Amino acid sequence: MTEQHQEHERQEHRFERGTDGPKVIVAGVDGSDSSMRAAAYAGGLARRQGALLALVYVQPVMTAGAALGAPVAETTDEIAEELVQQVREAAERVKGIFDVRWEFHTFHGDPYNGLVKAADELKADAVVVGASEQAGHRIIGSVAVRLVKAGRWPVTVVP
Repeated sequence: MTEQHQEHERQEHRFERGTDGPKVIVAGVDGSDSSMRAAAYAGGLARRQGALLALVYVQPVMTAGAALGAPVAETTDEIAEELVQQVREAAERVKGIFDVRWEFHTFHGDPYNGLVKAADELKADAVVVGASEQAGHRIIGSVAVRLVKAGRWPVTVVP
């Protein structure tokens, strides 16, 4: 066997992410109806692929400027914890329906950067998000569009 042929053989056997179907599917959840539909869709995909479903909630971080006139930080944390509880309860319902391995993760930041960080840290093979329900996002670009443009994972947008 030539050295070149041996190198070719080694390259052929190298593992490629996603070639056997996704192994980790990240679904962004925020309590909205579209994000819950995205979680349900991702759950079905994870079940069919034998993948791990990672439900990710990105908790917003209040900047000093944004906090002016807004509830105090403790109140903001309480609201976030309430939402996390709602997401966990919804996740339990999804788990029962799909009988799929799943984890729940909370990241901090804006939705786009939080999901990018989650997908990187969890070694996502695919990302599933709900379509934005905010009219303004049609103009400035939704989190989903930004994730697609990042071009780092297959992204599924669930209406």
